Amino acid sequence: MEDFRRTYLRLCKDGGVEPQESVVAQLQENRAAQGSRLDLSGQSLSADTCSVLAKVLQKDTIFTEVSLSDCMLSEEALRIIMTWMTENFHQQLNAKYCLQGNNLRSKGAEVLGRLLARNKTLRRLVLEWNALGVWEEAFSLFCEGLASNSVLTHLDLRNNQIHHHGASELGLALKHNNTLEALDLRWNNIGLLGGRSLLEALQKNQSIVQLEMAGNNIPSDTLRALEQTTGHNTDRQSTLRENRSRSQVLGKEIHKLKEEKGQQVSVTPQNETTPMSTSAQIGQLQEALNERKSAVNSLTAKLQMTEAALALSDQKNHNMGELLTRVKAEKEDLRERQSRERKKEQEDSALREGKLLREIHNLTETNVQLRSKVEEMERRCKSQQQQIFDLKQELTNSTAELKLRLAQTEERLEIEKRRSKQALEDMDSLRQKEVEHVTRHLEESERALQERIFKMEGQRIQLEEVRVSMFRRHMHTISNICIQEHVSTLEEKLRLVRSSLQEVQHHCSQQKQTISELQVKNSQQSIEMDSLRRRIEELQQGLSGKDQEKVAEVSRVRVELQEQIGHLHAERTAQGGLKEKISALEREIKVLSSSHREALLDKESEMTSMLEKLRLREAEIQRMREDEAQRASYLQSAILAYVQGSPLGHYSSPKK
Repeated sequence: MEDFRRTYLRLCKDGGVEPQESVVAQLQENRAAQGSRLDLSGQSLSADTCSVLAKVLQKDTIFTEVSLSDCMLSEEALRIIMTWMTENFHQQLNAKYCLQGNNLRSKGAEVLGRLLARNKTLRRLVLEWNALGVWEEAFSLFCEGLASNSVLTHLDLRNNQIHHHGASELGLALKHNNTLEALDLRWNNIGLLGGRSLLEALQKNQSIVQLEMAGNNIPSDTLRALEQTTGHNTDRQSTLRENRSRSQVLGKEIHKLKEEKGQQVSVTPQNETTPMSTSAQIGQLQEALNERKSAVNSLTAKLQMTEAALALSDQKNHNMGELLTRVKAEKEDLRERQSRERKKEQEDSALREGKLLREIHNLTETNVQLRSKVEEMERRCKSQQQQIFDLKQELTNSTAELKLRLAQTEERLEIEKRRSKQALEDMDSLRQKEVEHVTRHLEESERALQERIFKMEGQRIQLEEVRVSMFRRHMHTISNICIQEHVSTLEEKLRLVRSSLQEVQHHCSQQKQTISELQVKNSQQSIEMDSLRRRIEELQQGLSGKDQEKVAEVSRVRVELQEQIGHLHAERTAQGGLKEKISALEREIKVLSSSHREALLDKESEMTSMLEKLRLREAEIQRMREDEAQRASYLQSAILAYVQGSPLGHYSSPKK
């Protein structure tokens, strides 16, 4: 092992490949174990490492078992390893190779097929957790290699995604392979068709004694048939081994008897040439006769034992024949019972089918009626939907028109409001301005008049005083005449002032009358505004009443439509329920037909399996009879030949 490790390191250095520490450590462990098993499980092997390992194994083939499970082999690495296997692994005897969990695909299957076709020493091959069954062509090449192989005894194909096509190819390979004893096909996807293909192949294959088929979706009757077939193969192999051992024992005994006969024949001439007395010869002959008698007795005992065994086998054959006749009778009874049951089931199924057909006919008629009703209701619904659409369109048009009118009326009302408000504001402002102007003018005129009145009063008082003084002086002076004239002028002025005061008062009264008229106009305009507001409110109430009427009409139509739609939905659900009933009845018919078909297929498969069992039992009984007859004939011929060739026969011939 140290040389192997050194060779690996040297080849890695020569090829410029960095040696993997895990591989070196594993080689060190193998060196410490001093075994013939190379275990590199779980090591990530590159293509260069595999190339170096192949070169090392070409130079030093000391391993009889190589394990490369879960090594994550690439396509190139797998090709290198398989090429080395194909070319050099034939040098080891009873070899075992493990490629578990390497995701082998089409190329790996092809190379494995070539390996199985060329290799002559590989006994066990483990290919668990790969993907060989995904590609049909590659797996067919693998099966061809398995068919031409004559040394492989154990094959593990668990979890390889093998479907029914791959199982049929594998069955064709098993028909030609006569050395494979154990086959593990657990956890694939073989199915019913693949199970039947394997069952057909195993009826022709006589070497498979262990077959694992769990997790393949195969029916239980097919699995039982496969187990029975492998059990027959096991019984056949044990019978063959027993017959082979018996034949070897008989051959050894015959060879021993022949050797004893040769020794006795070689001793007899020496006794004839040597001069002996008659008594001595008679004694020797008596001893030889006694020996021959004992040998004949032993052979007779053996013959009796053989005849007893033959009688026992005949009894077994007779029992098997009775069992066969009983099985045939049971088979006939079973066939008749099955035929009666089949006829009864056919009659029941015919009655049931007729009843279902009548129900289907009635349901189809009701379905047609319901369809016509549904079509009529759909037409009504469409017409009502059209009416609803027209009403909605009319409602939207009227609503839009009313909204437009309302908007126009509101706009006009707003304009009138603005106008009246502006007019009122202008009139108020003008009235206020006029009133302010008039009040200012009146105040000014009153102030001026008051001032003038005060002045005039002052002048009048002065004049009165002057007048009084002048009147007092009237008598005294003549010049008072001028003063009187002046007083008259002043009185005239006073009169003019009073007339102007009256005019101002008259103007104030006119202004007050104008203000009262304006107030009357303002009240009239406010009354008109109130009437316009009441008119607008009446229009709004009319519009809201019309909207409510429209909404009530639309809600009524909507409720009617919802009721009609509910009726339509109820009829549609009833129709859907009828459709579901029809589909359920159709599915029930299909299930019943499929169950009848499966029952018929199961009965046929049971009958074929029973016929195959009977044929195998008859063949075994016939072969056992032939073997027993041949063994008895061999034993009888050997005994006769031994008796005829013994010295007793030579001495008895002169007496005759």
